[in-house]
Amino acid sequence: MDDFYFRIHCTPVGELLSVSSDTGLVKVELDPAKFEAVVGELGAREGVQGAVDKQIAQYFAGELKEFDLPLDWRFSSGTYQKAQVALRRIPYAQTVSYAELAEAAGIPGAARVAGTACAKNPLPIVVPCHRVVRADGAMGNYAGGVEMKRFLLDLEREVDARND
Repeated sequence: MDDFYFRIHCTPVGELLSVSSDTGLVKVELDPAKFEAVVGELGAREGVQGAVDKQIAQYFAGELKEFDLPLDWRFSSGTYQKAQVALRRIPYAQTVSYAELAEAAGIPGAARVAGTACAKNPLPIVVPCHRVVRADGAMGNYAGGVEMKRFLLDLEREVDARND
């Protein structure tokens, strides 16, 4: 049985919880009301996650555009995992529709499946489901709320514009 380690990060969008296993980052929770349940369910104990700490801080400081952490996909499988893996290919500061994500994941015509994969994404921010919007350009849903999604997209666009 793996050991799990958690860390609470203070970010511009509020606190977020990261949980790592010996394999890699396994969970990012955006809702502080769920932190205790996630930690308890996994039997996680507090521990330093050097690379995770560093990359989350760098991302919010506008110094990191792509996370390169080892990931533990144990809480994802099948078609949902295909879509979640495809999320990592969406360029920084850009968006795609749920239909475009489905196409990129090799499941054309499955926009609803892509949407569910985003909703079930165990690694939000690190696996950037916030970069997926509705076909009409509207934000769509997000685990951390629409305002958090908008903040993340605005942050990325601002950093990207600054670096041009």
